[in-house]
Amino acid sequence: MADINFSSAEASAMASADSRATEPRDTAPRGGELRWDIIELLFFAYRDFVGDADQELEAFGFGRAHHRVMHFVTRYPGLKVADLLDVLRITKQSLGRVLKQLLDEGYIVQKTGSNDRRQRLLFATPKGEALVTKLATLQTTRIERALAGIDPSGTETVRRFLRAMIDHDEPDKVLETIFKNASAKE
Repeated sequence: MADINFSSAEASAMASADSRATEPRDTAPRGGELRWDIIELLFFAYRDFVGDADQELEAFGFGRAHHRVMHFVTRYPGLKVADLLDVLRITKQSLGRVLKQLLDEGYIVQKTGSNDRRQRLLFATPKGEALVTKLATLQTTRIERALAGIDPSGTETVRRFLRAMIDHDEPDKVLETIFKNASAKE
């Protein structure tokens, strides 16, 4: 990947021109300033946050999609395939490929619903739970390191910021559960 070097004046001029050309006027940020600082920090934070797990997953021939599926199946035993599709916002075809591999390799099991035989409920196996725990430990270590210098009120501010970044337009059963659990802890 080639490096692209611009002076800050050039970059600012390009950003202004790009934002005027592509961004609707009614959604312009307050004061007309773009939040490059936060945008870039989020890019790098995400890269490193998932990178810890990516290295581990590579040994299994898994990727980020496998990680996300296993994470939610482990955290929400009995999760319906339909709800998982809503959470991940991916197509049935994309999920099917990943799910088949996780089922075939024994990380997840699928059971039919007791009330509705059409339902496919997903459960992590002990093997799947162990892998998710290992990945979550890597990510928790990074989170704890980042939060180490922040007081509890600052930690709550971080939590509120991340919740505010999530779209709430569409009902999402898992997200509702997460918010409900967060409210119960407060």
